[in-house]
Amino acid sequence: MDACGCLQERVIVPRRFQGNAPAPAKDGPRINDEIISKTILLIGDDGHKYGEIGLDEALALGEEKGFDVVEVSPDNKPPVCKLMDYGKYKYEQQKKANEARKKQKVIEIKEIKMRPTIDDHDYDVKMRAMKRFFDDGDKVKVTLRFRGREMAHQHLGMDLLNRVQKDTEVFAKLEQYPKMEGRQMMMVLAPR
Repeated sequence: MDACGCLQERVIVPRRFQGNAPAPAKDGPRINDEIISKTILLIGDDGHKYGEIGLDEALALGEEKGFDVVEVSPDNKPPVCKLMDYGKYKYEQQKKANEARKKQKVIEIKEIKMRPTIDDHDYDVKMRAMKRFFDDGDKVKVTLRFRGREMAHQHLGMDLLNRVQKDTEVFAKLEQYPKMEGRQMMMVLAPR
């Protein structure tokens, strides 16, 4: 209640709607009216150097030719700006980024699980799978799992991992030496 006895409604504005929050940061170069400096070094759309001119003159020149004034090197004194079609420039940058993303190869780590008492035929099947993974450019993690009393014969596991390493040394190199983690022994091989 206020002084006259009337009921007043109090509105609470959430913090995000109050005017003191900073504007979101803009990514990319400053263009046209966003440029801070009053004098700039201007380069034309065809590579012609206009030299050091005032920002207003550069904006007028850009508007006359139908281009934006884009700040290319803001750290220089005065900053270097270029006349260009900014929308087209952003589109081409986005296309380049997409192309680069397409061409990159993601290296995966494939896992081959074995037992210390693996049979020869099963071993050959696992080796063929490993060769295929290396041909694809992936790394291979070889895991040996010990059960029960097999823990007493860890030397058999070590012998098996050494055999795997010898059989793959033509097309793979050892990246992580065999080590025990709990009930399993493992090593990592990478393609050459």
